Amino acid sequence: MGLLDFMAPPAHKAELPAEKVDKEYKSMRLKVFLGIYFGYAAYYLVRKNLSFATNGMIEDGLIDKPGAGIAMAGIPIAYAVSKFLMGSLSDRSDARKFMTIGLILSALVMIVAGLVPYPVGVNGNYSITIGIMFVLMLFAGWLSGMGWPPCGRVMSHWFSTNERSFKMSIWNTAHNIGNGSLGFIIPAGIAIFATLGIEQTWRAAFIAPALVALLFAAMCWWFIRDTPESCGLPAIEKYRNDFSGAKAKKGEETKIPFKTLFVDYILKNPTLWLIGFANIFVYFIRYGIADWSPIYLQDELGMSKLDSSLAYTIREYAGIVGTLLCGWLSSKFFQGRCAPVNVIYMILVAVGVLAYWQAAPLAEALSMDVKYVVYCSLALIGAAIYGPVAMISIQAISIVPKNAAGTAAGFMGLLGYLIGDAILSKIAFGYVAESSLGWNFTFECFFATSIIAAIICFVAMGKEKKMLAERIAAAKAAEQK
Repeated sequence: MGLLDFMAPPAHKAELPAEKVDKEYKSMRLKVFLGIYFGYAAYYLVRKNLSFATNGMIEDGLIDKPGAGIAMAGIPIAYAVSKFLMGSLSDRSDARKFMTIGLILSALVMIVAGLVPYPVGVNGNYSITIGIMFVLMLFAGWLSGMGWPPCGRVMSHWFSTNERSFKMSIWNTAHNIGNGSLGFIIPAGIAIFATLGIEQTWRAAFIAPALVALLFAAMCWWFIRDTPESCGLPAIEKYRNDFSGAKAKKGEETKIPFKTLFVDYILKNPTLWLIGFANIFVYFIRYGIADWSPIYLQDELGMSKLDSSLAYTIREYAGIVGTLLCGWLSSKFFQGRCAPVNVIYMILVAVGVLAYWQAAPLAEALSMDVKYVVYCSLALIGAAIYGPVAMISIQAISIVPKNAAGTAAGFMGLLGYLIGDAILSKIAFGYVAESSLGWNFTFECFFATSIIAAIICFVAMGKEKKMLAERIAAAKAAEQK
């Protein structure tokens, strides 16, 4: 049996007796949700490791800051392409196997990164270490692309359209949990390494989180199942009587060729392109604020490393509250539609960016320490930006057939990570900040793109409402025949 045969989705089983369906459905939905939640959180345990190891590697003469920056760029570059390509592969694979194998391989790459005997730089030349680390980070970024698409596939098969926005908003906090957990796992790993007499304790930044990720990979295998039909359960639309989701074309219900996936459901889908452009701006703000805030706060506002780190943490965890509220608002007031909430949240992002930009004069006017204005403005940005991050992905998988969900999610990731993150927030931002234009111009860009994204989401709002109404009408008409 070849690899493709091994990865193929499991066949549908005979449907369980009607009296057993409800109990089994509730049990399985909880299991698959926990599987993709903690599984996706674990993917973030094996993505940001180099950031935590850099200072120790610099102290040991293995790398410098510019070199570390080059190496770290390998992850978003590879991840952007991988998330898209892996999305189409995921649509034709068993989500359980796909996600578990990707997590295991990602963990193994980080373990290798923690074990490699890197050479000490000579006369400021760290090219060997930079090269090795860049390649390893490319592998890590590529394998990270196996995390989101199977989650999108599971959500589209196990949760119906009118409940998906809230469920996915809960699930989308997994990356906040994963990122936040590094602050506990890595210090614990360093302490253990020191107890064992290992001098280069920075290696724990790679190895300790990877070992934890392997444990969660076992959980993924135990909990995740590909589709309800593969467990002898009816389709989610039938179970919840919700037929507002997109349908595949006749004859394509089980497996869509890649050409059809990409051309018919992506390239020829103007609504997907519309929200894709919004996603570019959302990711530019998300990572532009996050990646550069420590430097900006210390260099421009004179905050200490401890205070700037706390500001970063506040922004990250405020995202959990904002994401959950975003999903609740979508389900409670907009029948699961995403665009209306995105408009509200991007306006809030613009307000937060303005306050963050003008933190110093605001603090003076309010007779406050500037750090408290920063904390509040970053909390608002964090709470607001992660809502659209989640909602746009939900919107993407809701406007395509279920068996194209991974490709749609991957396409959003390609635009967001490659253009919004790697090109705009890292490369372009760095050059602009160092140029004569300075920080003020970057904040003008943040504010402008917040407003533009809100406008795009407003335009998409009408299209989304019309599309869902047409699907519900078509489903009712089909029932009457």
